[in-house]
Amino acid sequence: MKYSVNSVWENKDQYDIAVIGAGHAGCEAALAAARLGFRTVIFTVSVDSIALMPCNPNIGGSSKGHLVREVDALGGEMGKVIDHTFIQSKMLNKSKGPAVHSLRAQADKACYSRTMRQVLENQENLEIKQTEVVKILTENNHITGLQILSGGIFRVKAIVLCTGTYLNARCIYGEVSNNTGPNGLQAANYLTESLKELGIRMYRFKTGTPARIDRRSVDFSKMEEQCGDDRIIPFSFTTDPGEVQIDQVSCWLTYTNERTHEIIRKNLDRSPLFSGMIEGTGPRYCPSIEDKVVKFADKNRHQVFIEPEGIETNEMYIGGMSSSLPEDVQYAMYRTVPGLENVKIVRNAYAIEYDCIDARQLKPSLEFRNIEGLFSGGQFNGSSGYEEAAAQGLIAGINAARKLQNKESIVLDRSEAYIGVLIDDLVTKESHEPYRMMTSRAEYRLLLRQDNADQRLTKTGYEVGLISRERYERLLLKEELIEKEIERVKHTYVGTSEQMQKLLKEYESAPLVSGTSLAELIRRPELSYEILKKIDRDRPQFIKELSDEVSEQVNISIKYEGYINRQKKQVEQFKKLEEKKIPKNINYDNVKSLRIEAVQKLKEYQPVSIGQASRISGVSPADLSVLMVYLGG
Repeated sequence: MKYSVNSVWENKDQYDIAVIGAGHAGCEAALAAARLGFRTVIFTVSVDSIALMPCNPNIGGSSKGHLVREVDALGGEMGKVIDHTFIQSKMLNKSKGPAVHSLRAQADKACYSRTMRQVLENQENLEIKQTEVVKILTENNHITGLQILSGGIFRVKAIVLCTGTYLNARCIYGEVSNNTGPNGLQAANYLTESLKELGIRMYRFKTGTPARIDRRSVDFSKMEEQCGDDRIIPFSFTTDPGEVQIDQVSCWLTYTNERTHEIIRKNLDRSPLFSGMIEGTGPRYCPSIEDKVVKFADKNRHQVFIEPEGIETNEMYIGGMSSSLPEDVQYAMYRTVPGLENVKIVRNAYAIEYDCIDARQLKPSLEFRNIEGLFSGGQFNGSSGYEEAAAQGLIAGINAARKLQNKESIVLDRSEAYIGVLIDDLVTKESHEPYRMMTSRAEYRLLLRQDNADQRLTKTGYEVGLISRERYERLLLKEELIEKEIERVKHTYVGTSEQMQKLLKEYESAPLVSGTSLAELIRRPELSYEILKKIDRDRPQFIKELSDEVSEQVNISIKYEGYINRQKKQVEQFKKLEEKKIPKNINYDNVKSLRIEAVQKLKEYQPVSIGQASRISGVSPADLSVLMVYLGG
């Protein structure tokens, strides 16, 4: 949609950085920029939509919990806010190894949004402005400012685009199509045209959400209760665990059945997904119930989670049954699910289409390659999820600030963080659907655990300026305690005493025939550091006062030492390729023996290292060898 205005006027307020959009990416970007000392303004179509959670009422989950903890370790806000607004918390995948343990918390949606808004409102150097941004202003491919709907011009030195799912947004269910953003909020209808004029390639993606229902119409006696953990672990490394041990709210599990699936199959011709009414590509790993029934026709049931949206509302979320079917079909299918026979819908399920970018136009810093000072983060980059958005927003905000500081950008690699995997995948790999983070995407996931995010990233956050000296020194003390205790346990030996053998028998562990170290016992699958405390009577006082966090690190470091060391060696090989930098002025046409496709792809992506080049589709190992010879490596 073209934008036109009769009167143009200049805003006289002085700002350094503008953030467009106040979702999870925008909040982190704006806070980072402001906290680094830059006068920042954040634009939103509605102040009431700040940190809105328009879909699922939770933060974290498999691999996503890793992202939240990494955001916190770098100095971001999401972990702190969810720690103060959750209503249930659970560590997922506890029956598996620590690499895939992930925190997930049910949020009080309204309270989360309200709390994050208060953080923004009280942040020094940050101002909030409710209006629609319609144009990006540049000179010689450098950012100079932006224009808002009323014609106002704001002069800034850098911009971070965090528009989420609002650009040319269209919400659809059945034959109903509304040009609105999520939850019926105003869409942003003009900015896409401005971006296209700047030469930015756009995609059209789609996501969806299930209905919200009235709690009073649900029969929970026909469902399985899902409770939180007895001992709650906070997301933020700064949150006192004692402060988050609250009375939790239950969630509930039920299932679809053949009656549900038959109703859906009979009405597929009325589904916008299958009729062609929806043009955008949807997320593969979060399909609608229509998609599930068609693609997994052999399954006679699918899980359905009934989750509260907050403490002060009766609205509940039907997890696992997002849909764009007509309203009458939604009623029919939902009412076949046990416990939902008399359900009342508060908000219909819908699909939403929106404009986003091909993220391969971005540098690893999340700055556009061809527009100096223009950064981008969140679902606008073709990703999905609140957590992926927050992670990108934080990095984009940090790097916008560092650009104005004339400092090198912060780029986390795949061996350092899930954030590194996320951004690297987005900027190097072609994606025709919303990208979702998963533990399987991380090659070094045993090193990138959620429990050690602070050890991996807090130093970086401190060097950037988002982590206080006090917090950094606490980390150094924690690392010292971990190292001391690991060494002590490796050199503390126990014999075949009656007490020792009794303990081993209690945990069905093989008896000892000779003395051994505590470390060797910890390596046994059925034993742990905590269990062996019972016979470790010689522990010094500082060890007795170890926090749960330190004890956990000691246990994991010893139990998985062999696997961890093996993965560290793999990282060393990875680093060698990452450290082989490619000059910015390289002319790939001059590199003899490079295949034509490789030349085209390398020109398009402009990889910064051999490692990044190796992950570009269309660049073969043979091409890499040729390139390394050319570079003298």
